Amino acid sequence: MDILHLVDRLEEVFNAGLPIPLMRKLAVDEDRVLELIDQMRVSIPEEVKKAQQILNQRDRILAQAQEEAARTVQLAKEKSDQLVDREALVESAKARANEIIQAAKTDAEGIRADADDYALEVLTRLEDELAKSLTQVRNGVARLKVEQSQPANPGG
Repeated sequence: MDILHLVDRLEEVFNAGLPIPLMRKLAVDEDRVLELIDQMRVSIPEEVKKAQQILNQRDRILAQAQEEAARTVQLAKEKSDQLVDREALVESAKARANEIIQAAKTDAEGIRADADDYALEVLTRLEDELAKSLTQVRNGVARLKVEQSQPANPGG
């Protein structure tokens, strides 16, 4: 379950709390609060798993790019070996092989950079969401601690 959804549900529980007369405290459904906190504990590792899956996907893309580059290099070498009959053809094949190798390296670097950018974007977004959730939880905890530490005000 999405962590932000859980935070919203926790907020709903607090908003549904009943004020205790003459006190700055609320009576909330303890079971629902604890259930939501447990779900949050489960949800956060899921978000981390999703981020790990993205990193694994990036690694697979990089491996595929490297395999393609290796195949391209192998094909270029095979072609250059077939063209050794003539010096001009050999030089042309070497030049073409270098172009293919450079193109494959450039493509691999581009794929790697795109994968890194994508992973960074997703992880940054995840970090922002987790930071927001953590801030909301901390604010709620701090608010409750402040309210608990304040003595009851019988006059109003």
